[in-house]
Amino acid sequence: MTDDAAAVAPSEILRYAAFSTRPEGGNPAGVVLDATGLTDERMLAIAAELGYSETAFLTAGDLQGSYRVRYFSPLAEVPFCGHATVASAVALAERTGPGRYVFTTAAGDVPVEVERGTDGLLRATLTSVEPKTEEVPDADIAEALALLGWSAADLDPALPPRIAYAGARHLVLAAGTRSRLARLDYDFDGLAAYMRARDLTTLQLAWREAPEVFHVRAPFPVGGVVEDPATGAAAAAFGAYLREQGAVTAPTVLTLHQGEDLGRPGVLRVELSAEDTRVRVSGAAVAIP
Repeated sequence: MTDDAAAVAPSEILRYAAFSTRPEGGNPAGVVLDATGLTDERMLAIAAELGYSETAFLTAGDLQGSYRVRYFSPLAEVPFCGHATVASAVALAERTGPGRYVFTTAAGDVPVEVERGTDGLLRATLTSVEPKTEEVPDADIAEALALLGWSAADLDPALPPRIAYAGARHLVLAAGTRSRLARLDYDFDGLAAYMRARDLTTLQLAWREAPEVFHVRAPFPVGGVVEDPATGAAAAAFGAYLREQGAVTAPTVLTLHQGEDLGRPGVLRVELSAEDTRVRVSGAAVAIP
């Protein structure tokens, strides 16, 4: 099939803001509910044309509610994307009603449940693949800090740097102050090269406001985006990291605020269970007119 034959009409490319109840908040995602026949090149081109951090491409599976999902940034395919998963599930639920889906991704199967809240809005909850964390060599930490323009003194000593995974790899760096987190002016090309060499999808920069409340930011130069406004995959990885560090005790629910410094505020709910090491991430999504 040629690219022309596999073209998607503009009306079939949906736009949603995830982790927000307002179209101008959260993280915008593209959603193509039927990507049957689309080539990799065409999916990448659509993602680049939209310019969002990710666009999700769905192909229906054999079982009801099952879909194969692929995620493309403007520059490359990524194994998993939380905000585009939430957006896709809400888009499906708007057409078929709230319910349960299973998204088969490059990282593994991701169950997603969609419910309608008392406010009438649809909210999706994804359950991550099995998470893990790993230590980071001191030289890698020093290099990342230099590329960000941070110093070791800017870090929160209670939350040491780690690489965390819950479908994609993220370097977690915790700032000691909110003002340090608010100032983000980094070496775009240098950080992109650093991340590609270590197979990192984003950096998860965080500041702890309260025991269960965090503010986070996510540089995403490997995707061609300076910063991801609300990052579900990183939120899941961050939840796993906090549990592994003993910084929180399961069961617990965390609130992550992201996008405030970009003028696109979003809220991510992260649930850690005492019985299941996987992480649940929830948020609303609304169509962008």
